[in-house]
Formats: sequence, C-alpha cells, structure tokens
Amino acid sequence: MNPDATVQVSWTKTWFDPTVEKQAAESLLDAGVDVLGQHQDTTAAGVAAEAKGAKWVGYNSDVKEAAPKAWLTAPTWNWGPYYTKTTKAVADGTCPADEYYGSMADGMVTLASFGDSVDADTQASITAKGKEIIAGTFAPFTGPISDQDGKEVLAAGEKADIGQLLSMNFFVKGVIGSAKG
Repeated sequence: MNPDATVQVSWTKTWFDPTVEKQAAESLLDAGVDVLGQHQDTTAAGVAAEAKGAKWVGYNSDVKEAAPKAWLTAPTWNWGPYYTKTTKAVADGTCPADEYYGSMADGMVTLASFGDSVDADTQASITAKGKEIIAGTFAPFTGPISDQDGKEVLAAGEKADIGQLLSMNFFVKGVIGSAKG
C-alpha cells in the first residue's frame, strides 16, 4: 500500500449516463490520475481509462471485456441466493422483518476476475485479505481513522459498526474533493 497515494473524487450524480461518466473520467485522467474507480453502471470510465493507458476498477459486474487492458477487478454483489432464501421465507411465513446488509462472509459481496496486469503475488495478497475479512480477523474500517481535516472519527482499535458505515459522510486524509458532492 502506498501511504502517499491520493484519491480524487469527481461527482457525476448519476447511476447511468455514459456521456457524463466519460467526461468525468477523461477529466481525471487529464489531471494525471492513473487508476479509475467508479460507482456507476456503465463501462464508460473503463473505456476512457484504456484509451489513455490507465487502469480501472469497475463496479457491480465482471465486465473485463469492455476494457481488458485497463481492467483490474470490481466489487460485485450476488443478490440471487438472498432473493431465493427470502422468497422461500415469505412463502412459508418465516421471513423476518429486518434489514439485510450482505457481506463477503455470506457470499453477497465478491470480487470479479482479476485483470491480466494484476500479478500473481498481488492476487494472492488480495485473496488472503478477503479470507481474513470473511473469517472476521480483519476489519477494513478499524481505527485510528481521521477525516480530511484530521478529526478523529474512529479511535485506535475501534471497528466501525454497520450504523457508522451507512452514515459515513466524510472523506479521509488523502482524498481530494468534498464528501458533500
């Protein structure tokens, strides 16, 4: 991990607008960003990254074929097993009235395939860290965590709970931009 790395944020305020997403991606790439990530449902950022020789972390699907030279991986969500389980529970009258937040441990959240440029050692490291998350021996959101202004948000050793994760409204040191969008 590079402690000097920065993350630049460009808000598009859209889930699906390839034109806006491409413009945002190109703006970041023109500013010198070398890896793009996204939280949208098109491949526009990946196509832009590949055109500029940059790398790309997709979102929600394994769409490596859209920009194979840029592709690193993507977080994905598999809703199928949850829908099957919940539908059966509704049908038999046992469906609990509660909230559900999927995780790596229950198979809801996974990583897509790795891109060809992700070397074997890096893949092994990422896979091992994923196993630690699943086992509960590593929690990514563990303090000390401070916001952009240096205000402590989580004390050393404190693990963020689901409420803290869902209400997170700040960026950490190294993120360039505003969490307010």
